[in-house]
Amino acid sequence: MSEKWSKPVEVAFGVSGYRTVTGPFDAMIVLTDLWPKRSGLRFIKARNACSAAIAGRIGAEDARREFLAAAEEAELSTH
Repeated sequence: MSEKWSKPVEVAFGVSGYRTVTGPFDAMIVLTDLWPKRSGLRFIKARNACSAAIAGRIGAEDARREFLAAAEEAELSTH
């Protein structure tokens, strides 16, 4: 399993509520199952970064930055 992020990200999904994302593996699940906008450039970059982090090709914090950028692109609130 991939490493965890130094600080989890809480993402608001409207009526679906909040989801706490603790690392690249959780992020891939959220990106696959809950993401509202799957065609944006930041979404694609986040998905690729999380996949690379799971495989150990990049650091988990790099994937976290891409995930946050994708959330901003999708206009999702994060904490």
